[in-house]
Amino acid sequence: MKKNMGVVDRVIRILIAVVIAVLYFTHAISGTLAVILLIFAGVLVVTSLIGICPLYLPLGLSTSKKK
Repeated sequence: MKKNMGVVDRVIRILIAVVIAVLYFTHAISGTLAVILLIFAGVLVVTSLIGICPLYLPLGLSTSKKK
């Protein structure tokens, strides 16, 4: 699969995941909301690491630089 995420997109996703993790570990969020946000943060990290966002594919979006 061709990567469809640019560097800025990937960095923003990692930063959002870090903020969610900090909120969780400082007990600012808890319960069901915390679990949902942690799963969301995990998805953000995984998509950032592999460089492919599955939601971009059917929409034809790409934030990566064209070569």
